Amino acid sequence: MKALIDRSKILSAGLTAIRSEFHVPDGFPQEVLAAAETAARRIPDRHADRTAMPFVTLDPATSTDLDQAFSIEPSGCDLLLHYAIADVAWFVEDGDAVDLEAWNRGETLYLPDGRAGLYPPILSEGAASLLPEGPRPAVIFTVRIAGDGAVRLDGAERAIIRSRAKLAYESVQPADLPAGFGEFARRMAANEQRRGASRVDPPEQEVEARGDGTFQLSFRPKLQSEVQNAALSLAANMAVADAMLAHHTGLFRVMSGPDAGKVDRLRIAARALGLDWPAATGLRDYQKTLDPADPKQAALMLEIRRASPGASYQPYQDGVVPWHEAMAATYAHATAPLRRLADRYVVRCTLAIANGQPVPQAVTDAFAKLPKVMGRADGHASQISRAAIDLAEAAMLAGRESEVFAATVTDLTDHGVRVQLAGLPVVANVDVSGPARGAELRLKLVLADPNQRRIVFAPA
Repeated sequence: MKALIDRSKILSAGLTAIRSEFHVPDGFPQEVLAAAETAARRIPDRHADRTAMPFVTLDPATSTDLDQAFSIEPSGCDLLLHYAIADVAWFVEDGDAVDLEAWNRGETLYLPDGRAGLYPPILSEGAASLLPEGPRPAVIFTVRIAGDGAVRLDGAERAIIRSRAKLAYESVQPADLPAGFGEFARRMAANEQRRGASRVDPPEQEVEARGDGTFQLSFRPKLQSEVQNAALSLAANMAVADAMLAHHTGLFRVMSGPDAGKVDRLRIAARALGLDWPAATGLRDYQKTLDPADPKQAALMLEIRRASPGASYQPYQDGVVPWHEAMAATYAHATAPLRRLADRYVVRCTLAIANGQPVPQAVTDAFAKLPKVMGRADGHASQISRAAIDLAEAAMLAGRESEVFAATVTDLTDHGVRVQLAGLPVVANVDVSGPARGAELRLKLVLADPNQRRIVFAPA
């Protein structure tokens, strides 16, 4: 959800403008806050006591909206992942003020200088968050992981849990984690390899000040703890999706791969960045070799992500197997209900079918409406993310006007060409006619204006 870091607040003025331009919510209406305060006092009385289970959380150090906690135990040759998910539906009822506001927002919006939450902080960072400050209501998914990494949902229940520790990606040590965590991660990696999944997880970009007063964009590759932690959600989301599909219900995350034209453009971008992409190697296999620690390869990973047609939501349809190309699996979103509206309903659906109960009609009705609502929310978030990156790129190039850059044409546009700068994570449109895809150009920077988030190049 986050693509850019700005620890030194270099982009503050520009980000304020983005918040205004894209109508990023600043706080919540008073009636929503009042309803959330009342909901936060609701005492869980339909939950089993699972406070003796050794749950922990693993997130960025500064995170306070904690959706997930986990524990792992052996079961014969299998592993059991007990994945506790914040029980948002316990606090938010269909049609109340908090629910209606969440439907307006769709998801939490992230900017480099903060976030605009889906739910008021008294819930998302308090009563519903799985913080280690005290018992919290949750829905526990029990997922069985076989020796080859195959996953199956064994059960789901409402429970009271108590997290033992708030672990951070940046500082967690192997001894802090459940004993089976390493073996779990190994099995899920094998599962992913066997499926032929081709997820692209580009690193975050960070704005850094140089000694000469200019700025640069550096890459922060994902930590091993982040990669392993993502496998927890992957296992649960695939198991939930399979369970919903078997019961002829649900809401699924679907995605197709880039078409042949986009793959050709990605090959050109790779060449512009000085990367060797063998002609006989397809995109799926090539992207598995990319190293996010290498800035040029990281830049291509960003372009691959941008070239994707994007994922969408699809309710269950008879005779249709929902498919997520990058995951190479049937997939659902169930593990981030504090940050995504759709997850709250998938959790409710899973809880019902795992306990032999009918799926509530309100959930089934929501599945029909959520694709449009979540599509709008995802689009809004993408616009904000793109604007923040445009701002960062303009800040990085500001002061370098008249400098000449090497670039390669990756695509043709209505008014010129789209280029990839050589060795820099910058893609720009240039108003010039004639060059074909793959042509190498020398471009002079005419304008880099962070206030307008605008970069202008002309042929040198």
